[in-house]
Amino acid sequence: MNRINKSKEKFGQLFGEGVAAAHATDPDLQGILNHFIFGEVFYQGNLDDKQRELITLVVLATNQTLPQLKAHVSAALNVGLTPVEIKEAVYQCAPYIGFPKTLNAINEVNEVFKAKNIALPVESQKTVDEDNRFRKGLATQVEIFGDAIKKMQESAPSNQKHIQKYLSAFCFGDFYTRGGLDLKTRELLTLCILSALGGAEGQVKAHVQGNKNVGNDKEILLTAITHCLPYMGFPRTLNALACVNEIIPEN
Repeated sequence: MNRINKSKEKFGQLFGEGVAAAHATDPDLQGILNHFIFGEVFYQGNLDDKQRELITLVVLATNQTLPQLKAHVSAALNVGLTPVEIKEAVYQCAPYIGFPKTLNAINEVNEVFKAKNIALPVESQKTVDEDNRFRKGLATQVEIFGDAIKKMQESAPSNQKHIQKYLSAFCFGDFYTRGGLDLKTRELLTLCILSALGGAEGQVKAHVQGNKNVGNDKEILLTAITHCLPYMGFPRTLNALACVNEIIPEN
């Protein structure tokens, strides 16, 4: 199949038989969009449609492109993602984009769920409590990044140690330890979130290494970042690719 036929097939799988509203007002733009995203990008690399839709959701949430996010919540359900998986992907954004933007995104998710009679709240995926969230979060950090995390905490200035504690207990304890998504998926989504933010190249590099450490190879990272391209543009995509190539050079 050529990319036009591929795009028609993929668009139908994701969104059904309807056409985008922009077909009536901006058919050239919508055609370019459909043929590139659904006829090329979706077929590049080694990720399945469920992984691609999770990536799409977190990048749209990061960018606060909420109408498109809402459409892709339906697409995510259509390709077989569960309500829990969708919620967990958006929750994973919170430490990086902040709570207000995450709540904006979750509101769109909930609107789709309500329209489809999906019961709310979905089943809790919490696995930590007040007594162990720091310990379990730190253990997850060490699993991803190694023992350098403990040294980083020890060497932090006394007036900044609380930030390191928050990072372990909140980012990794409250979120990474949750059920619904495995560690490899959460780490891959984090890389996509940070890439979409722009200006976070230091953290992108750290999470390239983290992805490598948990078993996401360079090919997976390149495919994931390529999938982000239509939603975050070339500048941020090229910056993220430069980070990948710096941490995992070509042979």
